[in-house]
Amino acid sequence: MEPNNEVEHILALHCPERPGIVHAVSGFLLEQERDIVELKQFGDRQSGHFFMRVHVAGPDVDGLTESMQAAFSPIAEELDLTWRLEPLGTRRRVLIMVSKFGHCLNDLLYRSRMGELPIDIVAVVSNHPDHQDLVEWHNIPFFHVPVTADTKPAAEERLMELVDQLDVELVVLARYMQVLSDELTRRLNGRAINIHHSFLPSFKGAKPYHQAHARGVKTVGATAHYVNAELDEGPIISQQVVEVDHTYSADDLVTAGRDTERKALSNAVRWHCEGRVFLHGNRTVVLK
Repeated sequence: MEPNNEVEHILALHCPERPGIVHAVSGFLLEQERDIVELKQFGDRQSGHFFMRVHVAGPDVDGLTESMQAAFSPIAEELDLTWRLEPLGTRRRVLIMVSKFGHCLNDLLYRSRMGELPIDIVAVVSNHPDHQDLVEWHNIPFFHVPVTADTKPAAEERLMELVDQLDVELVVLARYMQVLSDELTRRLNGRAINIHHSFLPSFKGAKPYHQAHARGVKTVGATAHYVNAELDEGPIISQQVVEVDHTYSADDLVTAGRDTERKALSNAVRWHCEGRVFLHGNRTVVLK
């Protein structure tokens, strides 16, 4: 077949482990005249759960995605699958939250603008107005939603209004320095990603990099994770570390730390949006 007449899809699924899953999926793909471009799978023998992501290609016909979804649905029901089948490169509608530190926001804006991430940033919400000019230069709506102890419930309701109105699929906390309520984290379960420096809980409170400098740390790093009710302890998606030494000043550690934060967060967003991340209890399986 001619490559120009091909269309590519991603099938991502997970389910309780049982014999015949791979056979059923590969048989379906054969019937659909799909060639497997890449297949990643993992059977967690400890939890008895199975995870798979398949990249396939085949002839393009009208209504293909819908017909494939309809044909796969009975198989998914029989095997008790949680699944998603969609065209390769499907873009997610993303809302970013930020406070005063703009390095992760700026990185995501740039990567999105350059096509490095399969996302459409539909809004940026901040409890400070500092980044409004930057965001609006990218032609993205900016919403200043101040947060105090008294206004926090109303601010969170405003956020969820935007999530619903803009059909947001993923919320990214790009150094948003407000703790989300338990109720909000439940409403955003599995669709909110946060970034934090990996010094927690060793170096809590203000200026963690300065605390780390005082202790003579030898590595700095960052962790991107799904948001849950436990502060900075949600299921981990991506981590980055870099070695440092005694020649680094506290400001040097801040710079190194920001680099790891940017990379860990952009990786987490990419893998989530590409259907590579499977949330399973307090852990994730990432089929890279």
